[in-house]
Amino acid sequence: MHTEADACRPIPVETSAFNEKAVLPYGLTVSNLQSAMQDFVDFLGFINQQLHSRSLSRLESFLMPANFSSIVGEFMNETIPQYCSTLVKNQYHNGHPDLIPAGMFNGNSVQYSQEGIEIKASRHRSGWQGHNPEAVWLLVFHFDSNTARDRSIDVPPKPFQFRGVYGAQLEEEDWNFSGRSETSRRTITASVNRQGVTKMKENWMYEDLS
Repeated sequence: MHTEADACRPIPVETSAFNEKAVLPYGLTVSNLQSAMQDFVDFLGFINQQLHSRSLSRLESFLMPANFSSIVGEFMNETIPQYCSTLVKNQYHNGHPDLIPAGMFNGNSVQYSQEGIEIKASRHRSGWQGHNPEAVWLLVFHFDSNTARDRSIDVPPKPFQFRGVYGAQLEEEDWNFSGRSETSRRTITASVNRQGVTKMKENWMYEDLS
């Protein structure tokens, strides 16, 4: 069992867990992903050890789960282009997708395009969500970590760990649209269905389920 101090040091990315045969678009490579993932592990370890030295909770232990997942995803959006010169972060506020081909759009900014890669990070191994069912190259970083509610239900400390990276070109039929009723305030969402998940997992880039 890990102590809180142990949990401040994320599990390093496992070099042997990458799939060199994975198919990636726009010049992106498995090596680029590995570098970006290790950068996040180093970043989170530094932040959490600093927090621990001040008797504060780890980042993943006080942020709402969706907010922490968003940080993981945004870090990948920012870092992947540092290693892959053919992709850039979409400069349009809330533009879609997150990463777009370098130089394809004026100012590397586009409100909506089917060209590029949408990035998501999730604690879940399937059922990944978006706002709309759409054709998009989707890349998901699956991770394991504590959440803000763990302490209240006696879940022991555990270090952050990347568990898998999956990706594929999805079409509209690879999503299930959830929608919402007229009286609901729930955010409208769509989830990658079984067909879409299978497509992505068959093209896995990283898998460490130990």
